[in-house]
Amino acid sequence: MTQIDVKVDGVTYSDDVEPRLLLVQYLREHLGKTGTVIGCDTSNCGACTVHLDGRSVKSCSVLAVQADGHEVTTVEGLATNGELHPMQEAFHESHALQCGYCTPGMIMQSIDLLAENPDPSEQEVRDGLEGNLCRCTGYQNIVKAVRAVAAQGGAR
Repeated sequence: MTQIDVKVDGVTYSDDVEPRLLLVQYLREHLGKTGTVIGCDTSNCGACTVHLDGRSVKSCSVLAVQADGHEVTTVEGLATNGELHPMQEAFHESHALQCGYCTPGMIMQSIDLLAENPDPSEQEVRDGLEGNLCRCTGYQNIVKAVRAVAAQGGAR
């Protein structure tokens, strides 16, 4: 076992974990952060995307011990004082989901995308979300949601 200290959604946790435990498993099984979805376990789908020190990562390809001393933000940590994050709100308003399985990862990747490019074209949004798969929506409303947030001044 290895002890880790990690800040998740603003709360610091100290836990003993197996060195081979994936970050996605730690978040879901140890901390109850079930908004971080396990999709493929191969980093192909992006459903497990979280922010590690403010940058998106696929948590199925990061070990929990690699998060030691770092800060993780999950989709559950985006809302502030009961108010949805602008990207969450835009996904809701734009009907950018169907089954919802990919939505947490899409939202996290979209926030990171706007941090890098505050005013992306439609093609740049599509390119920026390339590592996150959606099998239901055809991406049109997802792109619409991201561009709506960009038009409002970006994600906070």
